[in-house]
Amino acid sequence: MEDEENQVQLPDEKQVPNSESGYVWHVTDMNRLQRFLCFGSEGGTYYIKEQKLGFENAEALIRLIEEGIAIVTKYITKGWKDVQEAYKDKAVSAETEKLLKYLEAVEKVKRTKDELEVIHLIEEYGLVREHLLTNHLKSKEVWKALLKEMSISVLLRNLGKLTANSVLEPRGSEVAIVCERLRNEKLLKKGRIHPFHILVALETYKAGHGSRGKLWWRPDEDILEALDASFYKTFKTVEPTGRRILVAVDVSASMTQKVLGSVLNASTVAAVMCMVVARTEKDSHIAAFSHEMVPCPVTADMTLPQVLVKMYEIPMGTTDCSLPMIWAQKTETAADVFIVFTDNETFAGNTHPATALREYREKMGIPAKLIVCGMTSNGFTIADPDDRGMLDICGFDTGALDVIRNFILDLI
Repeated sequence: MEDEENQVQLPDEKQVPNSESGYVWHVTDMNRLQRFLCFGSEGGTYYIKEQKLGFENAEALIRLIEEGIAIVTKYITKGWKDVQEAYKDKAVSAETEKLLKYLEAVEKVKRTKDELEVIHLIEEYGLVREHLLTNHLKSKEVWKALLKEMSISVLLRNLGKLTANSVLEPRGSEVAIVCERLRNEKLLKKGRIHPFHILVALETYKAGHGSRGKLWWRPDEDILEALDASFYKTFKTVEPTGRRILVAVDVSASMTQKVLGSVLNASTVAAVMCMVVARTEKDSHIAAFSHEMVPCPVTADMTLPQVLVKMYEIPMGTTDCSLPMIWAQKTETAADVFIVFTDNETFAGNTHPATALREYREKMGIPAKLIVCGMTSNGFTIADPDDRGMLDICGFDTGALDVIRNFILDLI
């Protein structure tokens, strides 16, 4: 490469000199930022020193922040008129121009009653439900426009409303679009959709009414089938933690209670989490307990009803949350994390779970963690506040999924 002659700039092309006396096409700050986020500046470049490249990328980021965060800040604090006044005669980058047009659309939609204009703004600028007025959402056609680019997570939350408003009609083209999206593994992965998210949506939609009872709908059979298929597809999108996990499920009769703030009962939530571990974590164990521990043969090919049947077949008794650690110590089962699912009875034995965990750590030489989910409880205390390897969770919702994962991976 050393003998190569300096390049000549191509005529009629918008080229700029590069770092090695050649000519290239100009890269915008946004292009540069995206490349930097993807590739960083460690290696992978032949001519320019990494430190200099890092500085150039940082400068591009600063320019974007100064130009774009400044507009947003002014918009939030001063309003659209001040933004218009400040930038009406100012030369700005293409990205900033795009941002200004977007904010203008957000303002326009607040002031129009014209259904066609609302639909145009949605389609042109990707406006979402939260940008619209309540009156706009009374329009079936507006909902149809929103549906075109609606994310999976938003779609799951609005299936009932879309059916109640006749946007989703039996055998209609909108139903076909929804079903295709729900079965699309790429979209499910992109939206970070967990099996638990789908199951909550499925049970809510199947009920035919909202939690407050104000909205009613007749569940569409095609959508129910698509949700059921989606539930099993989403297991493929769950990233394994790579830890040795022992899941222990309380099988007492009270596990039929509804989880706090959820449409699901405690045994169903526990069954789903068992399925997640069985399908994603290679070195895992699943057991059931009440007054004694019993292996629970949950395999990766089992359906949710099959897992629930296996759990119902196990004898019931009082709840002792220390049993998983005691059992693992006696059987010399290696576990980095114990996850215990119970309703609200969390301690009914002679040994406290925290004590059982410490004894397990000492005997096995493993700094094991313990997570206890009291799914119908408003509050309980098992975790030692001075031990960062213990976690209590009261209730269970989609947010608990991230808490559990981050705790297992030492991120919190």
